[in-house]
Amino acid sequence: MNELIEKINASFEALKTDAALQQENGNKAAGTRARKSSLELEKLLKEFRKASLEASKA
Repeated sequence: MNELIEKINASFEALKTDAALQQENGNKAAGTRARKSSLELEKLLKEFRKASLEASKA
């Protein structure tokens, strides 16, 4: 579970960085990376939800 949380934090940091670059500088490549990070983050959050439910059942 700790490894999953670390992946979520890393993905969120990448999203924040790229989204800021897109917003502040109009960097289109950063916008693409931010969208990719958001999809990855969505998958990781779904995994976290499943792991959390399993942990609460035990």
